[in-house]
Amino acid sequence: MNKFLLALSALTLSASSLFAQDNSNESPAKPIAKSIFNPKYSRTESNKGKFYFHWGYNFSSYGKSDIRFKGTGYDFTLMDVKAADRPTKLSMTYINPATISIPQFNFHFGYFIKDNYSISLGWDHMKYVVDIPQTVRIKGHISPEISEPGIPTYGMAGTYNGEQVTLVDSVLQFEHTDGYNFASVALERHDDIWVSRTGKSYLSMETGAELGLLVPRTDVRLFGVGENNYWNIAGYGAAAKVGLQYHFFRGLYLQTSFKTGWTDLNNIRTTGRNNIDKASQSIWFFENYWVLGFKF
Repeated sequence: MNKFLLALSALTLSASSLFAQDNSNESPAKPIAKSIFNPKYSRTESNKGKFYFHWGYNFSSYGKSDIRFKGTGYDFTLMDVKAADRPTKLSMTYINPATISIPQFNFHFGYFIKDNYSISLGWDHMKYVVDIPQTVRIKGHISPEISEPGIPTYGMAGTYNGEQVTLVDSVLQFEHTDGYNFASVALERHDDIWVSRTGKSYLSMETGAELGLLVPRTDVRLFGVGENNYWNIAGYGAAAKVGLQYHFFRGLYLQTSFKTGWTDLNNIRTTGRNNIDKASQSIWFFENYWVLGFKF
């Protein structure tokens, strides 16, 4: 019996020594995320393989733009045209499920291909409204009657080479208000700035680049004739963005971002006579948006 106990003790000590040696050879755990900020603490789980989506609202501003109008009897360009956005006043519209798409909104759905890189599909619903009245320069020609059937142009007929004209409602109403829609594919990078001691809440920086199509619904009246046109692919664009995300509770996060981009719209619908009349313009935009998101 004593010999059996001695043998069992020896076997136990040998096994303990073996497992202790194996554990000592294990490599230390690697940090979950790479960050240019090197926060003191690390997150407790990786983003890789997770999906996310967010929804929120934006404010936008636009650089001056040349708008070219072309059709039967006319081909003229309005130069350095000023425009602004049209945010909806704060109301129940923003939280009513039947009306939440009326204000200027942002929606993105994405997937983390690595812990700190994601790809996403987005829809930025901005609004672009030409300021009326305003004085601009004009180049090109306008006949006394344009389009088919004819639209009288009254005192605007003539040939222009940089003269100034004042735009009023009877000459032009022009807006992408339903809207100036940027449908994009994006690549984003995420860098942790601050991580809580528990690793469950954190602040990160998102940077990204986007390519996409412009799908506006343009409302135009040219010399009093036009309509709120149907959505169409009017051009393309590219943008860059930077923002902050605060992750605070079980996948929920709040984000604010700034985005700047350039868009080329070469097929804008105007009078509703789509085979006859159209417009084109290039627009620089600057956008600030706030969104609430969920990662899963």
